[in-house]
Amino acid sequence: MTKVVDLDDYRTKAVEQRAFGPWQKRFGETYDATTCLSDLSDQTLYFLAQPGEKSALAYYEVIMGILDLGPATKFNYLASEQQMQVVDIHLFLADQMRFEIMRRLKWLAALPYRNIGMIAMVQAFEKMRTRCEENPPGLAPTHPGHATYQKLAPGDKMVFIRQMLRDALEAFGNRLKK
Repeated sequence: MTKVVDLDDYRTKAVEQRAFGPWQKRFGETYDATTCLSDLSDQTLYFLAQPGEKSALAYYEVIMGILDLGPATKFNYLASEQQMQVVDIHLFLADQMRFEIMRRLKWLAALPYRNIGMIAMVQAFEKMRTRCEENPPGLAPTHPGHATYQKLAPGDKMVFIRQMLRDALEAFGNRLKK
């Protein structure tokens, strides 16, 4: 008897394996096509939110896997346009990870895109980046800086939030140590 293969399912499984195979080994967790930022463990999220080479390599693993550009170790062999694309997506995802940390700390109000799958975020990067720029995260009303934040011009509000990133990483790291 002939076995029927659903091509969409096959393609999805192939992308999942390319994208998340290295992360499953690295983090010891299971991921799939529906994995969102909100699904990541605190430890994984904290690792990915850190600046530096180690986290960059992890981003390259998933981004290059999704885009079918080969393993992250081949990043330096990509054409410069492809390298720029990977770096741009990396920076976008890193921002989203940091905003998710701030949401978990209850510093930010709900993030509208936190439940979109990471694969979808990478595949529709340009569209996602535009949507996120048009609808940036807002400071939670319970945050002590909310009154100051409310008085700021729209462009300055994002600067205010970004200035809190270092403190957010420190607070989240301290929370993980408890």
